[in-house]
Amino acid sequence: MAKGYWIGRVDVHDDEGYKPYSAANAAIFKKFGGRFLVRAGKFDAPEGQPRSRNVVIEFPDYATAKACYDSPEYQDNLKIRQAHSTAEIIIIEGYDGPQP
Repeated sequence: MAKGYWIGRVDVHDDEGYKPYSAANAAIFKKFGGRFLVRAGKFDAPEGQPRSRNVVIEFPDYATAKACYDSPEYQDNLKIRQAHSTAEIIIIEGYDGPQP
């Protein structure tokens, strides 16, 4: 079964206000089997309009990735992020087919 992913691009406007959001995510993601594949780090943006932070979180499957986002715990925490940042988040199913 294909994994599920969150792909996030974020610009934080208030680092101190954003810290509680980051801190609370650890327990939420652990509950849903999420793990960071990308969390900030060096990047190059040869096309498009970049944001200052990028994240990729892997979940066991797409349904679990959606369930995490829709969970009451994350929806409460989301309000903190939205108050202190601008972001695009997508939830996407991984590819499990043949490779080149």
